[in-house]
Amino acid sequence: MAQVTIRINGFTYLVGCEDGQEPHLEKMAAEIDQRITSIKAIGGQSGESRLLMLAALLLADELHDTRKASAEAAPATIEKPSKAASEKHAKLRRLAARAEEIAADLSDA
Repeated sequence: MAQVTIRINGFTYLVGCEDGQEPHLEKMAAEIDQRITSIKAIGGQSGESRLLMLAALLLADELHDTRKASAEAAPATIEKPSKAASEKHAKLRRLAARAEEIAADLSDA
């Protein structure tokens, strides 16, 4: 297990992660640090725990909006099949119809 030292709001934290995940963890820490900087810029200078809580709420709100948008977009994708899928369905219908014709011819013989 790897350990990474991250810096958020001027404080350093030693955090463990899976090997190879260090750059990802550093990017996440930078995102949180950026949120805290934004909060402080609008006058939200508070204690460390409050700043971290507000940053977490901002990220949770963004995640909520992303999930909601994804859920709303999913039915449109399902309702409107791609051109390739439509062509495959049409081909299957033609093959099924041809198979029925062949079966009918065999039963007549």
